[in-house]
Amino acid sequence: MIRYETKGTCSTEVLVELDGDTIKSVRFVNGCDGNTQGVAQLAKGRKVDEVIDLLKDIRCNGGPSCPMQLAHALMEWKQENG
Repeated sequence: MIRYETKGTCSTEVLVELDGDTIKSVRFVNGCDGNTQGVAQLAKGRKVDEVIDLLKDIRCNGGPSCPMQLAHALMEWKQENG
């Protein structure tokens, strides 16, 4: 389980469960419930690299976004786990 403390967003944490390099589930703590649920559902079943590529540059009001924070959590996991 990846547990990532978000930075600069309404959500405060993102939790990601993986099966190898495939995302099994995503849950955001706090944040805009409908949007974070949508991002979580769209990420489910996708490869880590695909989700990083899709979400890493998405901004919210000129700053970080919850999707971007999910990408950062996955990038950090990749860096730590090769």
